[in-house]
Order: sequence, then C-alpha cells, then structure tokens
Amino acid sequence: MAAARALWEEYAAAHPDVVAEHPEWEVDRFADTADYATEIAGWIETRHKRATSDLVDTFLQRGVPLPRVGAHWVVCDGDGKPRYVLRTLGLRLGTIWTADESFAVDEGDGTLDEWRDVHRRYWTRICASRGEVFTDATPVVLERFEVVWPATAADR
Repeated sequence: MAAARALWEEYAAAHPDVVAEHPEWEVDRFADTADYATEIAGWIETRHKRATSDLVDTFLQRGVPLPRVGAHWVVCDGDGKPRYVLRTLGLRLGTIWTADESFAVDEGDGTLDEWRDVHRRYWTRICASRGEVFTDATPVVLERFEVVWPATAADR
C-alpha cells in the first residue's frame, strides 16, 4: 500500500488540479490470480488495454462503490507492485451482451466473440467460487479508462 500511495502522490503532485476535482482513488489489480494480474497489467503497453469489466456483485461483495467517471485507481501487478495510475473515462452497466466490438478490442481480448468467451468462463468461475451462477443476464460494469501516470506511459 505504501508503494501505491507513493505512486499516487507523484501523480497528485504533478496534476494537483485534476486531483482536486477528482480526489477519489483505489488500489486494485486485474484478474483473480497473481500471474494473470501481472499479464493483464502488461497489456496496458503491449495491447494498449484501455477498458476493463467486472461483475457488479464483485464491487458490492467487497464493500466498495462502483467506479465513477473521473475517479482514479492505482493498478498493481500480481506481486502487488503498483504499475499505473488510471482514470475512469466512461462507464456502462449492462450484461455480457452489451459490450461491443470496440470495447472488446479496448479491453485487450481481441474480437467480441473472444471477449465473450473469455469473460463467460472467467465470470462463471468467479460466481461458482461464491456459490452463485453466472448467466448472460448477470449485471456487469464496462469501464473505459486512460493511463495518467507514470508520465512516460500516460495517454496525454
């Protein structure tokens, strides 16, 4: 957490106006395993990943609010090392069927069919681990983001 705070504070010092307008930030990672979290964090550079998605219930069960446009998060790799500060640009609540081809590409999963296949398997596994059943009607959060820090990786 100290390393994530240090990365956040570097960003905040460089962009005080943005942080004053949107001071919320979280620390999180992609995926449910350390190896996969590291791989997906790497997609920010290798696949230009600029979107992510998760089950609405995942946020509710963790007791954290849904993402908000303008809010920030520090994304860590599977070892807990903070890699980037991301800023949420857009959100949609929907189902696996409301994602489109553009979103699938921005999430780094290739085509829409590949995205649906990967996420159906992932969310089925997540739901099963909680004693729930994933269906195509299960609510999901579709989030688009930009990379804002470190400056060498920032989108602007």
